[in-house]
Amino acid sequence: MEDCLFCKIIKGEVPSNKVYEDEDIYAFYDINPAAPIHILVIPKKHIASVADLTAADEPLIGKIYTAINKIAEEKGFKKDGFRIINNCGKNGGQEVMHLHFHVLAGKQLGEKIV
Repeated sequence: MEDCLFCKIIKGEVPSNKVYEDEDIYAFYDINPAAPIHILVIPKKHIASVADLTAADEPLIGKIYTAINKIAEEKGFKKDGFRIINNCGKNGGQEVMHLHFHVLAGKQLGEKIV
């Protein structure tokens, strides 16, 4: 999608602080972190939200969770734990209409959800 912020980040048109990348996934630090560690993990394929997933996307979603686990190990927060958040649609709090997962870590997270 031409005017999607995350598509522009993937293409390198908008700068980001990359954490991880493979052929299907891109991860980078959130510019407005809600925790000491706040990473966004996104598919390179433009999918607007969870509501737009199909059965064909199942392997990609599994790969995203595997990448999150790898990032947690490499960044040293896997042992202490972390939170994964996905907001879906306007009423779900999604601000960028490109499927993304917030990975929060680095402190004891309370009940408050971002």
